[in-house]
Amino acid sequence: MVTAKAMTELYEENFKTVSKYVHATSRGHEVIQTAIGMQLLPQDYMFPYYRDDAMLLAIGMKPYDLMLQLLAKKADPFSGGRTYYSHPSLNDIDKPKIPHQSSATGMQAIPATGAALGFHYKESFENSEFRIQNSELPIVVCSLGDASVTEGEIAEALQMAALKQLPILYLVQDNGWDISANAAETRAQNAFEYAAGFHGIERISIDGTDFEESYNTLNKVIETIRTERRPFLVHATVPLLNHHTSGVRMEFYRDDLEESRERDPYPKMRKLLLDNGFTAQEVDGYDAFAKAETQKALQQAMDMPDPEPADLFTHDFAPTPITEERGERSPEGAEKVVMVDCALFAIEELMRKHPECLLYGQDVGGRLGGVFREAATLAQKFGDNRVFNTPIQEAFIVGSTVGMSAVGLKPIVEVQFADYIWPGLNQLFTEVSRSNYLSNGKWPVSMILRVPIGAYGSGGPYHSSSMESVVSNIRGLKIAYPSNGADLKGLMKAAYYDPNPVVIFEHKGLYWSKVKGTKGATSVEPSEDYVLPFGKAWVLQEIWKKEEEETLSIITYGMGVHWAMNATKELGLQDRVEVVDLRTLHPLDYDTVFASVKKCGKCLVVTEEPSENSFSRALQGRIQEECFKYIDAPVMVIGSENMPAIPLNSVLEETMIPSTEKVKVKIQEILNY
Repeated sequence: MVTAKAMTELYEENFKTVSKYVHATSRGHEVIQTAIGMQLLPQDYMFPYYRDDAMLLAIGMKPYDLMLQLLAKKADPFSGGRTYYSHPSLNDIDKPKIPHQSSATGMQAIPATGAALGFHYKESFENSEFRIQNSELPIVVCSLGDASVTEGEIAEALQMAALKQLPILYLVQDNGWDISANAAETRAQNAFEYAAGFHGIERISIDGTDFEESYNTLNKVIETIRTERRPFLVHATVPLLNHHTSGVRMEFYRDDLEESRERDPYPKMRKLLLDNGFTAQEVDGYDAFAKAETQKALQQAMDMPDPEPADLFTHDFAPTPITEERGERSPEGAEKVVMVDCALFAIEELMRKHPECLLYGQDVGGRLGGVFREAATLAQKFGDNRVFNTPIQEAFIVGSTVGMSAVGLKPIVEVQFADYIWPGLNQLFTEVSRSNYLSNGKWPVSMILRVPIGAYGSGGPYHSSSMESVVSNIRGLKIAYPSNGADLKGLMKAAYYDPNPVVIFEHKGLYWSKVKGTKGATSVEPSEDYVLPFGKAWVLQEIWKKEEEETLSIITYGMGVHWAMNATKELGLQDRVEVVDLRTLHPLDYDTVFASVKKCGKCLVVTEEPSENSFSRALQGRIQEECFKYIDAPVMVIGSENMPAIPLNSVLEETMIPSTEKVKVKIQEILNY
């Protein structure tokens, strides 16, 4: 506790030096943080928030460790200088595990609850080799500021913890402030009162400046969670005795500083020691030791080198073992199946082979098996604990995979329609995609997110959208968009064995090949061991280089592949138009794309998305830049009309989206340019 206090004071004394990068400290919160940190075990998982430096000290971190991050040094043990002070990620064998999280203003509750859900599943598994072997079962601690409890994603986390009775402790530190807004302005109730609405979460409110009350309460709660496997919320009232952050000074806005200082936990802790037989000289010695150690640590950290420019480019992705196409794509005697069944069979094979594989999302459970029957019979075959329904909680569905992956599971999750992905984007961007990079490679998130996408059959404005441009702008994700069942199965298998997060867009209109001209989406089902690596485009319709005739390269993916193939067939131009199926949007096989465009001399990008400010426009620009010397016409794009939504009426829908006929017109236009 006095070490955390000494660090705060040292940072203030050296403000100009240490405030190059923003930091926050635990001053006022030290007691409750120390009381929890010293009781956690190496098998536990903790999700601290940005004010929890005392908690980190209590689990065994040293001031020097924290100061390396304070100064964003290369040797920062959490992120290698990539993220702020007290934004930890730790995977040490002798300490509680800390998966990466963002700035932790509520978003961390979902990944933390996902870890607890992972333990819940592992404890239910009958295979003794897969069950948790510790004599003391692990718990998850999610640390929160009370102001963050107003976040909507907190409700999703608490709902699932209560519903599933998960082994998690939500520790809420309430200092009465957001930044400059106080509790009276921003909260109808505190976290203790709020949690009353979540039946099944036991809640306790304590004085977080009283060490005996804090330690003893948390001791009972932790032991109960270890043995009874159910959730708790502990609401601890504390004062904020330092600035919100080094960049937002308390003098700017605080009107309660004197009142807060009267609740300083330091004199209370000092009195507790003196009342229990410690001498004033001993206690003073602790203070002096802490000051000397922190000063020495700061000087040591300041002398350490910064990251080098080359360090920017490491750990964007963890290495994948799937680098080559393997297995039989078209086994002799295998049946031809529709695209949706290729995915279904791939997941069934994976679940049969890997007990750590789970599937969850809205309506994928036993009653329905997915609104597209993409999970049909899986719950009956593998049980309700491995294939289960979630509430309508896209943020939880996406973000829980961070915690699931951290405890050794491989979640396959589903957003029911692409239009529903928006509430999940916060988790996909802040937690899922950045984890490996900002933890300096310690915590890749191994998950698959299935997204049924695209328009057909009058799906209307809430079931028809394409939004790959938004997702492809989230760095740290791999993205597949197959056009046929064999590719979908091979990419699904590759995604499973890839340690990185993967989004798979699956076009609803191709699932059963019910749309005219999409029979090519059906495939002979590949063998169980078939894998298709990401970043390998397919020249589906290849032509020879021609000097005497105009030729064209069509670059496309998903439904666009079928429009392109049908258009060239109906025009009788199969020998003059090359069709390249990207198959994956990231990584993207630029080598194959550029080679095709250079050979053909003209290029058309076909997409279902509205084309303005889109993935296809970015690809168009890249092709134009790289192939300018080789092309005889501007690179062109055809996509949906640039309207806000796809209307329900079938005439309007047909007017909105591309088609074989529209692609035929565009092909002729560019060939005649």
